[in-house]
Amino acid sequence: MNDQITEQTRMPAVMRSHADDTVVVALRDIAAGETVDAGGERVTAARPVRAGHKVALRSHAPGDPVIRYGEPIGLASAPIAVGDHVHSHNLKTALSGEVAYGDFAGPLADTQAKTGASPLGSWRGYRRADGRHATRNEIWLIPTVGCVAPMCEMLARGAERRHADAIAAGRIDGIVGFGHPHGCSQLGDDLSGTRAVLAALCDNPNAGGVVLIGLGCESNQLDQLIDHVPERSRAKLRVMRAQDPGDEYARADALIDALVEELSGARREDAPASALAVGLKCGGSDALSGVTANPLLGRFSDRVAASGGRLVLTEIPEIFGAETSLFARSVSGEVHGKATDLLNRFKRYFLAQGQPVSENPSPGNIEGGITTLEEKSLGAVQKGGRAPLADVADYGGTAEKPGITLLEAPGNDAVSSTALAAAGATMILFTTGRGTPLGFPVPTVKIASNSALAAGKAGWIDFDAGRILSEPAGEVDEDFARRLLAIASGEKTASERTGQRVISIWKRGVTL
Repeated sequence: MNDQITEQTRMPAVMRSHADDTVVVALRDIAAGETVDAGGERVTAARPVRAGHKVALRSHAPGDPVIRYGEPIGLASAPIAVGDHVHSHNLKTALSGEVAYGDFAGPLADTQAKTGASPLGSWRGYRRADGRHATRNEIWLIPTVGCVAPMCEMLARGAERRHADAIAAGRIDGIVGFGHPHGCSQLGDDLSGTRAVLAALCDNPNAGGVVLIGLGCESNQLDQLIDHVPERSRAKLRVMRAQDPGDEYARADALIDALVEELSGARREDAPASALAVGLKCGGSDALSGVTANPLLGRFSDRVAASGGRLVLTEIPEIFGAETSLFARSVSGEVHGKATDLLNRFKRYFLAQGQPVSENPSPGNIEGGITTLEEKSLGAVQKGGRAPLADVADYGGTAEKPGITLLEAPGNDAVSSTALAAAGATMILFTTGRGTPLGFPVPTVKIASNSALAAGKAGWIDFDAGRILSEPAGEVDEDFARRLLAIASGEKTASERTGQRVISIWKRGVTL
């Protein structure tokens, strides 16, 4: 009990993210009439305010911008007095359609990866024949079409049981089947997108071997899919059509068993930090995500960039309203143009469906204190720190350059995380304020924005970023880096231990 009292005493009641902010975020529940210190200013809450929600530091007339992170997070939709709770009842988005971006002013100093961050140390990974490094040495079973998806998953479960001794001994790290419902009754770009992301998954270094299983009559034909797999990864493919004569299970088992023997000779070796390929993701965010977990991830991203490693950032709708500072870090006018084109193209995708571009945050985000998409985006883009924006990739594309690659994909957790793995990420860092147990093809590190989530869902969470509110940030940063390098070197994540690993494909077109 005394430890809890000490912890509450050390932790401030509210946090102000920037000197220009007109609101602060409650770090604990605040009672009506309670006066709290907001970084040298004192404000009295007019009514009860829950942890994660905002309190006004300034009065706002309707139409006035409300400032958090030093940027507008929307407009006051009703009069706001000092001390008022600021949320959906008195704050609205200012986002609408496409944006006309100005000319690129030229790279900032930080776009040369000189962020002031210290490089990371080495880790232990598997070096592939093409020179890339993997964090896992696994066999993946990937179906061309949903008709054989359950078969892939059943085959993988059976193979894991059959080769349990090899997995326990570290001869291979796992055998996983990734089902999905697509690959037939699709047309045009929709079918091409399915083919592209599956081919790119086959190219991920963590898949030491891939068994591609087709049905035989699907639109996503095996031969065409193989043609889209990069040449460097075709040697690790094993292919089976279920409709061909013979016992399809026995044929697939034979392919898997041969791959187990082939991969068993791989051993971890020292790998430089420049060999890291890290996907950046947030899901089930709360108002503390932009205070604790995402800035923590951003500082780690700076260290990856300073080491010459690759970072992949996606969830394009969750950049709306916060893109200016990210795009300013473009390494060239060409990259800047591709980034702005991608953002406006994604907005047209929303508008063509008759949907507003601001139909976000989710109900869970709102419950946790996030009010507008601008607020959510300004918190979310902090995952990329100050690292340079080095490239832009279409859905199903890969990240090849040091620094940040901006990847086309929606915000949906499973779809965007699958796209990150397809882009070559060999681990995904996933911040969350509400919590989720789900994992994806590559090690998915769940980072809680608050300590209550980390304690209450210890079976889901790999790191507690809420510690930043009560511990020196430098110590937490170092603990975080050590933990991530340990996971890259083989320590299992929570979702790996529970077997919660899935893929999901972005379905954009008609279904026949």
